Amino acid sequence: MTKGAVLVLASFRLEGKTAIVTGAGKGIGRSIALALGEAGANVLLVARTESDLEQVLQEMDSERTSYAVADVTNRNDIQTAIEQAIERFGSIDILVNNAGMNIRSKLDDATDSEWHKIMDTNSQSVFMFSQEASKHMNKGASIINVSSVGGERALKTGVIYAASKAAIIQMTKVMAMEWGERGIRVNAIGPWYFRTPLTEKVLSDPQYMDDILAVTPLKRVGELPEVASPVVFLASDAAGYITGQTLFIDGGMSIHGFS
Repeated sequence: MTKGAVLVLASFRLEGKTAIVTGAGKGIGRSIALALGEAGANVLLVARTESDLEQVLQEMDSERTSYAVADVTNRNDIQTAIEQAIERFGSIDILVNNAGMNIRSKLDDATDSEWHKIMDTNSQSVFMFSQEASKHMNKGASIINVSSVGGERALKTGVIYAASKAAIIQMTKVMAMEWGERGIRVNAIGPWYFRTPLTEKVLSDPQYMDDILAVTPLKRVGELPEVASPVVFLASDAAGYITGQTLFIDGGMSIHGFS
């Protein structure tokens, strides 16, 4: 192996860096946490359900992994989780704002309560966690926000979810502008359908699955490692000149949308 190849491979590694992953108990968050750990990072897992966090912790290196039970819509919980990461690992270098939820109501049926619950969980949490974590971040730190193709392309329903994910895309751009001079990079990913507990019900509907595949050039839903690996890349020095971008991990769906 050439010296150049060794340097390239090393730039993808995360040894000595500490990552916080929200919504880490299941699905995409769990997969991202596992991948960051495999890349060498210390990882603080954050979620509301302790039993889920304990299960993920058992799959990781216990010397480099810890967890915090926290509600990402509560600033005090956020501050406590950040303090825990610093106390355990000494720094915060990577933040993955993954926590999210959806209530599949049609526009005519959506309520004010649903609006506030979805927006608080999906968007306000990104604002608050990023704001608090950035106070402890130095040059070279990276924030990755989990948006969705639904924040860029119109889906069949889910106006509140779409609004929350579109907000993340725009927040990512402005965060990158404001914090760029401090050397903090901010990017987002926009997944399409992956098999997770959140999507299990809709993917079990054969007609809906046919509709998904019809607008997905790769003709399949994604596998969780395929969404985790790009996050590792964006968190690493290999992506050191990338900021303010949203990478759609969607099998090509965003080429034409869900019509």
